This record gives sequence, structure tokens and C-alpha cells, in this order.
Amino acid sequence: MSNESSIIEYDFSEEMKNSYRDYAVSVIIARALPDIRDGLKPVQRRVLYAMQELSLYPDRPHRKSARIVGDTMGKYHPHGDSSIYEALVHMSEDFSLSLPLIDGHGNFGSIDGDSAAAMRYTEARLSTAAMTLLENLDMGLVDFAPNFDESEQEPLVLPATIPNLLINGTTGIAVGMATNIPPHNPVEVIDGTIAYMDNPDISTEELMNYIKGPDFPTGGIVVNADALKDIYETGEGKIRVRAKYDIESSDAGRKNIVITEIPYTSSGRKGKLLEQLSGLMRDKVFDEIYDVRDESSKEGIRMVIEVKKGRDIDNLLNGLFKKTGLEDTYGVNMLAVKDKQPGTFSLKAMLAEFVSFQEEIYAKKYKYLLEKAERRHEVVEGLIKAVDIIDLIIEILRGSKSVAQAKACLTEGDVSDIAFKSLESSIQARSLHFTELQADAILSMQLSRLIGLEILKLHEENDTLLKNIAEYNLILSSKRALHKTIKLALKAYKRQFKVDRKTELDNLTQSDYVEKVVEEDIYVLIDRFGYAKSIDSNAYSKADDSVLSEFRNIILMKNTDSLCLFTTDANMYKIKASAFPKGRVKDKGVLMHSLCKIGNEEVILYIPFEELFESQLVFVTRNGYVKRVSGIEFESSRNQINTSKLEDDDSIVYIKALSTEDVLADNKKVVFLTNKNYTLSYPVSQINEYKKTSRGVTGIKLEKGDYLRLAFLVGPDDKSVSVDSKEINVSRFKEGKRADKGKKIRI
Repeated sequence: MSNESSIIEYDFSEEMKNSYRDYAVSVIIARALPDIRDGLKPVQRRVLYAMQELSLYPDRPHRKSARIVGDTMGKYHPHGDSSIYEALVHMSEDFSLSLPLIDGHGNFGSIDGDSAAAMRYTEARLSTAAMTLLENLDMGLVDFAPNFDESEQEPLVLPATIPNLLINGTTGIAVGMATNIPPHNPVEVIDGTIAYMDNPDISTEELMNYIKGPDFPTGGIVVNADALKDIYETGEGKIRVRAKYDIESSDAGRKNIVITEIPYTSSGRKGKLLEQLSGLMRDKVFDEIYDVRDESSKEGIRMVIEVKKGRDIDNLLNGLFKKTGLEDTYGVNMLAVKDKQPGTFSLKAMLAEFVSFQEEIYAKKYKYLLEKAERRHEVVEGLIKAVDIIDLIIEILRGSKSVAQAKACLTEGDVSDIAFKSLESSIQARSLHFTELQADAILSMQLSRLIGLEILKLHEENDTLLKNIAEYNLILSSKRALHKTIKLALKAYKRQFKVDRKTELDNLTQSDYVEKVVEEDIYVLIDRFGYAKSIDSNAYSKADDSVLSEFRNIILMKNTDSLCLFTTDANMYKIKASAFPKGRVKDKGVLMHSLCKIGNEEVILYIPFEELFESQLVFVTRNGYVKRVSGIEFESSRNQINTSKLEDDDSIVYIKALSTEDVLADNKKVVFLTNKNYTLSYPVSQINEYKKTSRGVTGIKLEKGDYLRLAFLVGPDDKSVSVDSKEINVSRFKEGKRADKGKKIRI
């Protein structure tokens, strides 16, 4: 065959589209989403079936998890051992499922987030609840199909006799869709199922008299119970779940908030929740917290948040619920697979699908039992009849030359070539018409069955079989009788799996956290690399001068204030004092760029807002413009505002804050130095006050090609200014009026 004839051409985009569609369907149907009937994903179903094949029943010893995973992977699920073991571990978690399906022995992880031990160290067997999904699997109640290599048969669905999908819930992410069904209380779900069977037209609101809402294994409180009706009607929505807590007294007049139940969203991640609370205390996000510790044990969860003396606990709780996982959102999406198609189901629709499935499997079950009972009744009836003519039967057997000859006589009355002792026996044998099944049973009957007690047992068994056959026919004769049988089984499961509701349902509003900060002095330290942090005044007083000298800027301010940054690009950025991380002098801090949206601009002035508000700022630009602006102008709710109207080639070169006293005393002079060393100085009173959005007025007249290099504010006691590390006497600067050309000096 030539190379050209062996090449098959495909359109790339069409091939990608088809391949991705096949992949998406495979993930949706064969991996990520549960079946609406048994509530299991394929990997879960295969694990349970493999365990039944290994006879790992609740009354049998545990078996190594590695053996279970190996059988599941080798026979039914060739997708890797880790996914199979993770599914097995998940089905054993009593903090994830209302009714765990696996009884694990060994380290199967914890609610804290600890992972399970390796599969070679753990053991498992089926739980009692799992048996309700696997019962009567040998009766042909569900369809089987070949496995991946057609070497085995596996069930397409398990004959679940409890509403597992609603009781245990599930979560899964497919391609373009996801499912998130919350767990419910087994008793409530069974009561709701029975109520639906009694009245298929029942409304969602009436159903919720039985199924009140989700019942999470971790407990907690649903704080938006009014939203549940809409969620159950549409199959989608959001549930707000809050932790349960107690308030206890502690040492030194302090109070403890003791968390006893956590939201279901933190199930398996309690350790991270504790780290989050500890981080809030460490970073002093909530100043009220004195200590956080975990006192949980086998008896239950006990996370202690110790509150400082005299602090508002209710206000702190509002903050904790808002900023931590102690209150979280559970997104409900009741998505499942029906007839190989994913769909979103309402609560009522889920119950309808389950009841329809029960009708199907119970009908198959009782048809199977009826056929079995009828076959057995046929055999017993034949044995009873044979016992009554046992002498003739024995004579036929002794006179026959083969089993086939004897069987023909029993079923058809064929006495050919059979040696009878008398003509009467031969005539009587011609009238025999046993069935094939009866004849086989008679031919294999043991002589011990001729004992009087055994004959009595046959009659008793016959009566029982007739009674059972009548019962089975009655059950199969009407839907009402079938429903009665299903309800009796559900009520038995209700007694078997009875557990009290753990999750409370309520409607609670979330109040805002009011930050109550004790006002104190802090120092914001900014090094030459732009890293910033804050320290309290006590830490500052203890710091060595040599250490403090490493910081380019040290700003004293209140912890309730904001720091304002003025840049060369005429922008002002505002950062709350609380945004600066608190720590020690030697801590690294955080980059200023992460605290505000400042770019590559050069910061000219750092000033606390309280000081700015009571000051007047003198602005000097590169093109020689000058203005005076009241600090009140910079009051804004925004964290970034413009401070001047600049020309395209202009920038800010100098900003200085003046106190009200300095302005009134008129004892300050502004000093200019241009790039060509022209100088000018005059009193600040000559600088008019303008709005922040103005450009200002000419402060010094510049020659063509010249620009303002430096500017200073000097007082009566200032004798010199520093220029290029040289001290220049202020008297050398020309005194004049605003907008004068200035005097050139030698530097």
C-alpha cells in the first residue's frame, strides 16, 4: 500500500469539535455526575459493586483498601488508583455523608483536612446503608453491561431502595456544568417520599412540611430558610450556612466564643478555618481577639476564640461571620443524569424519579419471587403427589432400564419396556402426567423425604408457597398494593437509620461589623525599596537610631488616620493606616504598590490626612508655576485624586505643607533655583490661594530652555539650603517679587 493511499484527511476544526464533544459527554455521563436513580457516580457504583463481589458485607471482616482498589480498577474502572481510593475514602466520611456507605478501618482522614493514609494501610467493608443500594442485585432488577474490555459484567445502576441522592447529596464538576446537592436527614427524606406517594400532586410547600431543608453532617445554621422553597422548586440557589457557637466565661474577666459546629463548606477543611481565625488575630484585623485555639476531640468540635475584656462580642461575631468561613454560601445545583442526559431537578421531580425507579425494581423483584415461588410450588406439589403413590413410583424406578425411560413414564405415562409386578400397576402408571420439573424432583428425591415429619414439612411448605404466591399476585395486581409494599420497606429503613436533625433552619440578618479602634500613635516606616509597615510608639522608642536610619521616610500618625502621598505627576493617593501591616522594626513589610495604585511616579510628600486637613500646601512645578491650596480641598472618599492641572511637559517639583500659624505670621519665604542657576525668593504671602484643580500662576520668569530645578520654603532662622550636597547661603538668592526673572548665581 502506498503512503498516499494510507493517509486520511480530516478538517482540523471539525475533528477538534467532535473529539471535545465526545470527551465532554464522557466526563458528564461516565465520571462527574450522579445517576438520578441511585445517586451514585460511576466510580462510586463500581467500588461498591466490587466490594460486594468480594463479599465485604457489614458482618464480615474488613479487607485491605488496596485489594478493593485493585479489583475495581482491574475489572471496572481503568482510570487510575488515586481517583478510586479518593472515592472510597469520601464514601466513608461521616462529616461528608449523612449515611456513609463504607465502613473504614484505619486512618481515613479527618474533618480538619488531614488526608487518609495510603491504601496499603487502611481497610474497609460495606456499611449497612450500602446494603440498601446493593440488595437483591442477583434478582435481575437492573440492567448489566460489559465492562471496558468485555471480560466482566457490571450494573448500569444499583437497585437502591432509599433516596440516596437526597440523603447523602453529592458534588461534581463536569465540562460546562456542575452539580452540588446538599445532604438531607434520612427520616425527613423518607417521610417526604411517602407523602409524595400518597399524593403525587403535593406542592413543594407541602413537601417541606416533611423535608424541611438540608441537614448537613457538620450541623450549623441555615440563616436564609425562606430561600429554600424557591431552591427546591427550581433546583438552584444559594444557602447561607453559619457556625453554631456558645458564649462561656474565661479567665481575667474575658469571654470565650466556643464554635461547636462549623458550616458544611468547611467540612474537611477545619484546619484552614482555624488558620484563618489565627491569622486575623495575628494581623490584628479584629483587635477584640485575645487568643484562638482548637480544643476539639472525639466528643466533637470545640474551637475557642478568646475575647478581650470589655469588648462587644456581638459586634465581633458580625465581623467574623462576614470575613471568615464561620458563615459561608453553599451553592445548590440539583443536577443529575437521567436516561444519559444531564438535567436540573426540583425536589418534587427528584422524589418522582425515585418513586418511579422503586416501582420498576419492586415490580421486577416480585415478578422474580412469584416465578420462583410458582416453580417451587410446582415441585412441592409433585413431591406430595409422589409420596401418595410412592409404591408405584418405586416400582417404576425398579422396572426401568434408564432414567430417561422412568422420566417418560412419569411425564407421559409411557410404560413401554418397563417391568411391572402387576397389570394393575401398569394401568395406573399410564395415567401419570407429572411435569418435567416435577419428574426431575421426584427422580432426585432422597428416601429420607418419606419420613412422616418430612412429609408434614412438604405440606406446610406448600401452604406457605400458596400464601406467598397469592401475596405476590396481589402486590403485582395494582399500583396501590405495590406502593404499600414500598412504603412498608421505607418505614423499616426509617427506623433503622433514624437520626436527629443536626442543622437548624432560621432567618437571620447579618449586621455590619463596627470597627472600634482605640486611637493611638503609630509610626509608618518606608525604606528605600518602597517597603512599608507600621509599628506602635512603644516599639519605635525602643528601636536603635542605626536601625531607624535605614528608613527613607518615617511618618508619625494616628492609627485611625490615612496617609496621603503626593507625586510628581500631580496625583494624591490615600492609604488607611490599618492597611499597613503591623509588626516589628526588622519586619520586611509590604510594597507601597500593593497598597495603592501608584505607578512609577516619584513621591514628593508623605503627610497624614489629619495634618493635611489643617494645613495649606505650596505647589511648585517644573515650568515655574506656583500656587497655595487649602488642605480641605483634598478631602475625598476616593483613594486617588488629581492635585493640579499640568501642561504636557510639566511636573510637580516641590510640595510643602504650611501650618495656619505660618501662613498668618507670614514668616516664610519661597526660594527658587532654575537649571541655569537663576534664583529668586519672596514671601509666601505673594502666592495666592487657588483650587486644587488650577494650574496656579507664574512664580518665576524662566528663560527659553530653562526650567525650575529646586524650590524651598525657608524661615527667618534658616541661613542656608542644601544644593547638590553644598550649603548655599540664603542671602545669595535674589529677593524680589513673584514672576520676576531672578538673579543668576555661581554654585
